[in-house]
Amino acid sequence: MKSRWLFLSSFVLFFGVAVALVVWHGPDWTAVHDAFTAVSWPWVAVAIGLNLLSVVARSISWNTCIEQSIEKPHPRYPLVFSAFCVGLFANAVLPGRVGEIARAAVLRRRMPGRKGTTATLIGSVFAHRMFDLFPTVTLVVWVLIAADIPQWAFLTIGLAIGIGVLLFVTAFVLARRQHRELESLGSARLLLARARQGLAIMAKPVPALKATAFQYGGWFCQLLAVWSAMKAFQIDEPLAAAGLVLVLMNVATIVPLWPGNVGLVQVAVATPLVNYGIAYAHGIAFGIGLQAIEASVGIGIGLVFLAREGLSFATLRHMEDRDEDTLEDVTPVDHEPARSRVAG
Repeated sequence: MKSRWLFLSSFVLFFGVAVALVVWHGPDWTAVHDAFTAVSWPWVAVAIGLNLLSVVARSISWNTCIEQSIEKPHPRYPLVFSAFCVGLFANAVLPGRVGEIARAAVLRRRMPGRKGTTATLIGSVFAHRMFDLFPTVTLVVWVLIAADIPQWAFLTIGLAIGIGVLLFVTAFVLARRQHRELESLGSARLLLARARQGLAIMAKPVPALKATAFQYGGWFCQLLAVWSAMKAFQIDEPLAAAGLVLVLMNVATIVPLWPGNVGLVQVAVATPLVNYGIAYAHGIAFGIGLQAIEASVGIGIGLVFLAREGLSFATLRHMEDRDEDTLEDVTPVDHEPARSRVAG
């Protein structure tokens, strides 16, 4: 209970500071309003459609990770897509990365009688996120060459890439560790071993290439979605500028201090566009619109699949605390099957 109150207090503090900064040092809100009056809605529709395609590509990538992590029968793709969309909804409306745990927990509910799968699915979520590194690095290199990057962004981007590389190397090493009999492990170590099974794809080149290819597809669709949103807000800049916006927008949401990091994202979007001659207020309006477009996809389809799964928002909010399967599945008496091994 004490940790919950500490988390809530930190959330209120950070969010209050963000609101204060926006109110006291924000843009000309009249200019922000004027930018919205000139929005081209057909381009907004295009951006929404491209974001949907990005979601499909990313969910296929996760499905590929799952297929390499658990034994057959694998969950059907529609179930994977449903869980993925519920995770998007959770990340959009809740602080922290609750969505990453939620999508594993939602999919686990659709796999009755499969001992040990909760921790493995969480491992597959981590592996899936690691495959973001390749399109991210590609995008950053292209942006460094083609875009007008503000000086303050170099250190931020460098740190983000450095952390990503470190996490990827760690996951790769864990995935290739020597086999070990699951039945010989205690509960805590068995939990870690189950999670490491979720990283199995990282030791399998062909499936890893497939997952990476779909991640590239998802990022490319998102890049085009950002460019379409710029068109919607009458920002006629090259694709490289959209790439810079996408990079800094993702950097601004690496640490989710509050839902969507609203306010911080808009500043991260508007500031580099000033170098392209876009007024700060216009950039803030674009940042609001861009985040609304992305949120409309995550929240919209997330709500549909949340209802399809028979879950409520309250249940989702506490899912990371109420997933009993994580501990129940890793008790030492679990012999499923007796010769089961950690993938690697």
